[in-house]
Amino acid sequence: MTEEVTRNSGIGAIGNINWGTHFCQFYNTKQDLVDIIIPYLKAGLENNEFCIWVASNPLEAKKTFKMFVSNPETYLEKGQIEIIHYDDWYLKRGFFDTQEILNGLMEKLNKALANGYEGLRLFEGLFSLEEEYRDDFAEYEREINRVIDNSHMLVLCTYFLRKYNAAAIFNIIERHQFALIKRKGKWEKIRNSR
Repeated sequence: MTEEVTRNSGIGAIGNINWGTHFCQFYNTKQDLVDIIIPYLKAGLENNEFCIWVASNPLEAKKTFKMFVSNPETYLEKGQIEIIHYDDWYLKRGFFDTQEILNGLMEKLNKALANGYEGLRLFEGLFSLEEEYRDDFAEYEREINRVIDNSHMLVLCTYFLRKYNAAAIFNIIERHQFALIKRKGKWEKIRNSR
């Protein structure tokens, strides 16, 4: 495992986290999503981390980023954040290839470190994850845990709660170190028991 260096998650319900952390958020509304992803990305940018936002709608993501982050153009112009379309990240060759995605992620990390960033912070918005790719994505998540455990990398995956049944939610939590879910208007951290 990489050295235990804590990073500011930007998220009050979590606090500081170590490199190699892979967690998820379940959300019901766009505001729920913004409540978590914007502070998460801002903390990364402010702490000299390279950030990647994988989005189903990059134009909307960029608009949201510009709306909620101070001096967004500074980060965009210097290339400290990339907002990438879901298909360009996961389906580069028209199909889901876990190894290709992980290789691309490690290339991004190595480039970020070579450019003087302290690490990489990835946000994967999974609203558009098609049913046909869910098993492939589950395998990818199991593999990413192995890969990031020894890396200067943080990964946040978000899931639209209404798209998943109880068994699927359990399986998702099982693939992450912990999950965030809003109960009674407050974000709570649910640890994976494994």
